[in-house]
Amino acid sequence: QVQLVESGGGLVKPGGSLRLSCAASGSIFSIYAMGWYRQAPGKQRELVATITRGGIINYGDSLEGRFTISRDSAKNTVYLQMNALKPEDTAVYYCNMDQRLGASLIYWGQGTQVTVSS
Repeated sequence: QVQLVESGGGLVKPGGSLRLSCAASGSIFSIYAMGWYRQAPGKQRELVATITRGGIINYGDSLEGRFTISRDSAKNTVYLQMNALKPEDTAVYYCNMDQRLGASLIYWGQGTQVTVSS
């Protein structure tokens, strides 16, 4: 069993910042990548950012520059620093982990709500 525990969501005003954290625990053997996705009401889940064990980073469209993903491999933790937040960033943010044990095993956190509103 693998658990992904997210924290750091909340309500913030436009232009504000939030930092999300996701800590992985349990049966962890070989993390290939960790990252963040988000889902706004009535929309499909979309990529926010991922980071591989080799440090390769991939951002969703138009998010690089405002969002920064980082990781602490020793703690199996990934972070998402979100700056200059906009109302359209409002969504549930989900932590994602890709563990490779021959096949790719994908895990999701329970999600944390981020609301950007004045």
